[in-house]
Amino acid sequence: MAIAVLRFPGTNNEEDAIRALSLIEGADPYLVPSRKGLAGLEKADGIFIPGGFSYGDYLRAGAVASVETITEGVRDLAEDGLPVMGVCNGFQILAEMGLLPGALLPNESAHFICKWVYLKVSDRATLFTEGLEGAVIRLPIAHAEGNYYCSDEELEAINDENRIPFRYCNESGEINDIVNPNGSVHNVAGVLSQKGNVLGLMPHPERASRQILGSSDGLLIIENFVRATKC
Repeated sequence: MAIAVLRFPGTNNEEDAIRALSLIEGADPYLVPSRKGLAGLEKADGIFIPGGFSYGDYLRAGAVASVETITEGVRDLAEDGLPVMGVCNGFQILAEMGLLPGALLPNESAHFICKWVYLKVSDRATLFTEGLEGAVIRLPIAHAEGNYYCSDEELEAINDENRIPFRYCNESGEINDIVNPNGSVHNVAGVLSQKGNVLGLMPHPERASRQILGSSDGLLIIENFVRATKC
């Protein structure tokens, strides 16, 4: 399956994403510089938007990248049901595009945070969490603007619709303020679109794709993403 891995000026995780995707049988990741525009997405069966600092995070993280021509193609393909996964800055871009609800604000601490965290996976299956229901997984974060915020109405909706597949927790799976690394509302670490085919995730699964890196838990999420491109 051909998976377009986007690169905007300032992206720095595209090679990590390609290496992790290449571990999955049947995946054929290819790099798409954003300047290629819509032509870069013509053969895509799935889209992966990696992390970094697109356009230096000027204005807001992901704001400038969100209005590039190539994002029009991402929007169209997402609306057609194509699987789209945005990690860290990719999540910020998808939120700025309006493909995902809410916004990513500066961390509550006002500091860049880089460390390993635990995530509690939703008990209900989603496209990206099949086989992981209720699990506690370990992934790294590295962001300055990962504080997820949405209105009370949006929060109620995404809760009711099972669109919060990942929340920050402790090693035992307990979700509380103490283990919330950035101030995200209700410890939200990842959000799904209404159709369930678009995932925004602040922690980096591609950096937890082999045990030698500290965890291979992220590969399970990436495997589900690749599987979804075959549908």
